Amino acid sequence: MSENNKPSPRVALIGCGLIGQKRLHLLPPGSVTVACDTQLERAKKIAGQSPDCIATESFEQAVSSPNVDVVMIATINSWLAPIALAAVKSGKHVLVEKPAGISVAELDELEAAAKKTGALVRVGYNHRFHPACLKALELFRSGALGPMMFVRGRYGQGGRIGYEKEWRADAKLSGGGELIDQGVHLIDLAGIFLGEFTMVEGHATTYFWKMPVDDNAFLSLRNAAGNTAWLHVSCSEWKNLFSLEIYGRDAKLHWEGLGGSYGIEKLTYYKMLPQMGPPETTIWEFPRGDESWEIEMAEFFEDIKLKRTPVAGLKEAKAALAVVEKIYGEPQNPE
Repeated sequence: MSENNKPSPRVALIGCGLIGQKRLHLLPPGSVTVACDTQLERAKKIAGQSPDCIATESFEQAVSSPNVDVVMIATINSWLAPIALAAVKSGKHVLVEKPAGISVAELDELEAAAKKTGALVRVGYNHRFHPACLKALELFRSGALGPMMFVRGRYGQGGRIGYEKEWRADAKLSGGGELIDQGVHLIDLAGIFLGEFTMVEGHATTYFWKMPVDDNAFLSLRNAAGNTAWLHVSCSEWKNLFSLEIYGRDAKLHWEGLGGSYGIEKLTYYKMLPQMGPPETTIWEFPRGDESWEIEMAEFFEDIKLKRTPVAGLKEAKAALAVVEKIYGEPQNPE
């Protein structure tokens, strides 16, 4: 059978909200054979688009279906790891949205189960596949920055009316606030350039929203060589912002924007000259919109085809959650 005539992957989509539907629209038509959501009507709406798709409220039914090869999970945080665990125990490959769980212990259990069944688990850190990040990685890996010094990152959004009443404001459902929501993206990206963080300092606090979880977090992370990542995440930013600066001894990279309300995505390369002074500057702009989800999905199916370990996978997700746990002081648990 030719590549073009290969059957589409049979997917169970668990969580049919905004992110689940984003995943759905990137799949070949008819790929979803089970749509699952606690709000059954949402699942039925998706199932109605294909004669071979069923709707259910039961994730157990979804992950155990013989008509499913792959499970995509886009639920509230507290259900991500339990559903992924059930899926890998059924031998299904999994794409689970970040942070993949609300404690490292959950992901340890998931990793052990996946090893037993051979199931692959990719974690939805789609920012890795933004064009500015891919270009930054190309330059970084070429040695254009010289020896690394530090990373500075800011990521923020302004919330919305009623934000403090949403599930993200309930630690039992979310595992925490802004740090576990947007913060894990910055931690993950900083780790690409600096590696494992052996010293974690900082704090999470609540300045604006009347909720029991954090709306701002400030981190200072260092690797064994002393290279630092200074990160700030906020849901009191008012004007959405993304900024990641990567500093080497020879050059600096600055990634700004994510498209949409975060502004045009662009990467600026500042090369230090021998005489120092104003640097040689090159700017790349990426106005076409966010293709990161599509690239990430393609990588996931290539993982399955090649039987390769996904990156970002559980290793990377555990590294980000380990930082979160240290800042929060203890693992967040749903009980």
